[in-house]
Amino acid sequence: MTTGALEALQVVVLLLVGGAATLVVAVPGRVRPVLALSFYGLLLAVLFLVVQAPDVTLSELVVGAVALPLILLLTIAKVRDPAPAPGAAAPGPPDQAPPDQAPPGAGQPGAGQPGQPPGAGGDGGQG
Repeated sequence: MTTGALEALQVVVLLLVGGAATLVVAVPGRVRPVLALSFYGLLLAVLFLVVQAPDVTLSELVVGAVALPLILLLTIAKVRDPAPAPGAAAPGPPDQAPPDQAPPGAGQPGAGQPGQPPGAGGDGGQG
């Protein structure tokens, strides 16, 4: 390739990389930007190949076009919350009753606070 053709190719690939970078930040959603990021990494690898840096090209292919998007997609899949079923109670700690239910023994005569002797509840001993 002549020097002029190589420089023209570098400019074209550099413009494509700039367009792909804009695409990464402009695409809405969670998964589509990750796919755009993978495409961006592929274009960066092509740019490094055009500027005659084959070692950096291979590194960019592995990290930028494959590993990083894969890690991000797995993370998105892991943290995506399923929609709760209608009328289902929100998950809470397993040792606590839901707020709309009283704990077992509440409201019974002699059931006081934890650490109080029986009959020392707030009912004044009348029960």
